[in-house]
Amino acid sequence: MRALTDDERAWVIKTLKKIEDKMVPVTKRNLDKIPYTTADGKFDDKSVSDPCWWTNGFWGGEMWQLFALTGNEMFRQEAIGVEEKLDKNLMTTEGLDHDNGFKWLPTSVIRYKLEKNRESLNRAMLAANNMAGRFNLAGNFIRAWNNWDNVDRRGYAIIDCMMNLPLLYWASEETTDPRFKMMAVAHADTAMKEFVREDGSVNHIVVFDPFTGRMTETLGGQGYGVGSSWTRGQSWGIYGFALSARYTGEKKYLETSKKIADYVLSEMPESFLVPIDYRQPKDVDLEDSTAAAITASGLIELAQQLEDGGDKYLDAAIKLLKTLDEKRCSWGLDTDNLLNNCAVDYHGDGHNMSIIYGDYYFIEALMKLDDKALRIF
Repeated sequence: MRALTDDERAWVIKTLKKIEDKMVPVTKRNLDKIPYTTADGKFDDKSVSDPCWWTNGFWGGEMWQLFALTGNEMFRQEAIGVEEKLDKNLMTTEGLDHDNGFKWLPTSVIRYKLEKNRESLNRAMLAANNMAGRFNLAGNFIRAWNNWDNVDRRGYAIIDCMMNLPLLYWASEETTDPRFKMMAVAHADTAMKEFVREDGSVNHIVVFDPFTGRMTETLGGQGYGVGSSWTRGQSWGIYGFALSARYTGEKKYLETSKKIADYVLSEMPESFLVPIDYRQPKDVDLEDSTAAAITASGLIELAQQLEDGGDKYLDAAIKLLKTLDEKRCSWGLDTDNLLNNCAVDYHGDGHNMSIIYGDYYFIEALMKLDDKALRIF
């Protein structure tokens, strides 16, 4: 990956300083919360309304990144507080699923890596063992979600899970037990075969027969529809396969990440304002800033691993981040969130909102460019 130009580095440093100047007062007025979104510019608190919500690790991850950036002890203490609140989730079977990585990688795993805290190790291993228990031997996939609302999801797998595999890779490294890595690799191989289409676009949901392992159908999930191209799913694919390449050294995962990235760059609007779905109707202007931030961080991860040909991915990542900085960030102190115009899905009502993981990946991507980011995933 090429070095940043002087102008690019100056912009990164300036933007990280804006983040620090904003997040110090924002965090002070939101101590002891686990935010997900905002109402009238103020953070909610999922630790009260839904302690098992899938995004509840991202505020902790953001706090650890900000601690690495600033050395401010407030951020470390807040990160530890999030980790401790997640104990309620660890004791709730129905609240544990394929997203264990999103919850305990940015909290317990990173704290253990930094401080060798034994309680953090225990939490992370409990989460990893639970996630490993979701592995379907017939289909070689990690099951997504539970049967909430009486929906049969025994055969569901989703592209998002590629981002949770580092929890299993870490567990294998920590315990020297290969079974965790074996399951992660088997899932990645299945995803490479069944999720990634010939043109580099990816499915969100693939359904398997849970008893035979046969793939039966694909679902549009949070995108526009069956066969469409949900942008956050593409970003999970770019980033997730690049992570599997880093943990395993397997070139096939890096090539898969490149394939998805090349598709995304071919579909990227000239504005670099990312839609909810790359195949949504042309007269629809729905955006998802979280997809832009995750794509940027994933492209940087990909570029860092490439000896040649990575510059175009870095260039695109910087363009995405600059566009967010200039057009989609709330820099004023009267609002708690950073990114605007985030979206949950295409067909629901979660549009034009703030979402905590958008802020997390925006910060992470910028810190990668400044060589300060903690490797949380």
